Amino acid sequence: MPETLEIPSKSLAIRPKPLANGVEIALPRSQTVPLPKHIIAASEEMREIVSVVRAIAPTAITVLLIGESGTGKEVFAELIHDLSERKGPFVTVNCGAIPEGLIESELFGHEKGAFTGAIGQRKGFFEAAQDGTLLLDEIGEMPLGLQVKLLRALETGTFTRVGSTTLQKTNARIIAATNRDLELDVRAGTFRSDLYYRLRAVMLRIPPLRNRREDIPFLIETMLEEFVQKHHIGQMPELAPEAIELLINHEWRGNIRELRNTLEQLVVLVCAVPRNSDRCVISGHDVERALESSISGWDGQAFARPLPAPAGHRESPQTERELIYRALIELRTEMADIKELLKQRGWDSPRRATNLPALPVSTNGSQENPIKSLDELETNAIEQALEYYHGNRRHAAKALGLSERSLYRKLKEKGLE
Repeated sequence: MPETLEIPSKSLAIRPKPLANGVEIALPRSQTVPLPKHIIAASEEMREIVSVVRAIAPTAITVLLIGESGTGKEVFAELIHDLSERKGPFVTVNCGAIPEGLIESELFGHEKGAFTGAIGQRKGFFEAAQDGTLLLDEIGEMPLGLQVKLLRALETGTFTRVGSTTLQKTNARIIAATNRDLELDVRAGTFRSDLYYRLRAVMLRIPPLRNRREDIPFLIETMLEEFVQKHHIGQMPELAPEAIELLINHEWRGNIRELRNTLEQLVVLVCAVPRNSDRCVISGHDVERALESSISGWDGQAFARPLPAPAGHRESPQTERELIYRALIELRTEMADIKELLKQRGWDSPRRATNLPALPVSTNGSQENPIKSLDELETNAIEQALEYYHGNRRHAAKALGLSERSLYRKLKEKGLE
């Protein structure tokens, strides 16, 4: 793995531009940083984190990564694994995406006949990560009853498969990650204190992107090159000074993930068909539109210049899937907004319900109420997602913006199992 990373800047013609706080920041033309190739960090805080990672990677010590969603916790877990020179694989398990009744079997495996549907012996993630690294993502979502078994595996390096009494050994290196405040969970009694202190032998807090704005120019340049190659654009875009200022000063509540999505949208919508034959320039107006659409939802009018489509063109399955994603997410957001509005006005209280005006009668002569309840809308969205993904609950939950466990709960509540 190279010790230095040359960050190119041939794609961006940008002059220093005063930011809101009066500080001038320009995209660097070239800078050598002592970092692995897939980690970009110009800020001092990120450099310190990488320094700690280099020190702990060769050891077997347990690491807890804490940070907001989208900050790159999994990237740092992979970095620890890569620098450890472990011969086994890097295995990731999302503890929040596995139904509570299956998570023990997924982690530790099971024997044939251990439960209904266990038609054969199956190894779990701990065995799959033998001689390697196991990342327990969203560790704060792990059921309380299973936490004691995880603690035992960490303390003794042994575990038993479901339906077995034979001890199995593991030397997998454990890294846990979460966007929750586990200290608050410990006080609330939803997370074991002994497990928390065992996991945080080394604790790394990954800062949000808004707290390390020095990294944004490097990230922009690297991501633009990636997206130009990915979408076969054919030319590198130029960013206007005001576009760079907007990107650097944006809050990025979704962190690096939000930045990636915004830049990819800009590259595709602005540069797929350049406004002139010579170059593609992303303006401040383009950035504003992209940021607005990421907050309010894409309505098809975010960019004044529509992308052309040949006659008789049919959307690809990937495009159709993305459109369904957007529709379902927008529906979920609208439902949340309506609930919040009703709560603010006190209309969610039974005592106020009698004061609500009568709903209008359908004008088509039918007495059917034309306004669907929020529960009906939610049920329809779930049914549509499951139908589209042919019953695949994991994909449906992702499209709806839910954890798989939450989807299972809603299916049970609505009698849709």
